[in-house]
Amino acid sequence: MSDPAYITPSGARRLSEELARLRSVERPRVVQEVADAAAQGDRSENAEYIYGKKKLREIDRRMHYLTKRLEKAVVVDPSEQRGDKVFFGATVEIEDEDGARRTYQIVGEDEIDSAAGRISWRSPVGRSLLGKRAGDVITVRRPAGEAEMELISVRYG
Repeated sequence: MSDPAYITPSGARRLSEELARLRSVERPRVVQEVADAAAQGDRSENAEYIYGKKKLREIDRRMHYLTKRLEKAVVVDPSEQRGDKVFFGATVEIEDEDGARRTYQIVGEDEIDSAAGRISWRSPVGRSLLGKRAGDVITVRRPAGEAEMELISVRYG
């Protein structure tokens, strides 16, 4: 059995909006482009037709992926979480060995955005934080070696 596909409400909304856009805007537009290119005659050397068919396959693959992800998604609303331990949806502040502080939100795989501080609950840092409380020191295993970090704060919402 695979791990749950946890996602925040905003993450689920983004995936749903992308699927709707692909279904109602992008796919019909590309289908029309392919039809227009096919009407030009010989398809074997028609670059617009070949490119359009490739783009259509990419859209269909993405739509299939999004549909499956949304079917398996377990929506967890961080604002409904309570407590002082780190679980999915928590926003945490950590301090590394050099004294630098960073803030992260623990999110699902489809919501990762390192520039915005959103890390996966399956990432090395995310896994190390799960179940910890403010004041705990965590050890993160990474390719460059182990690093210790202190969990400064945990909040939800």
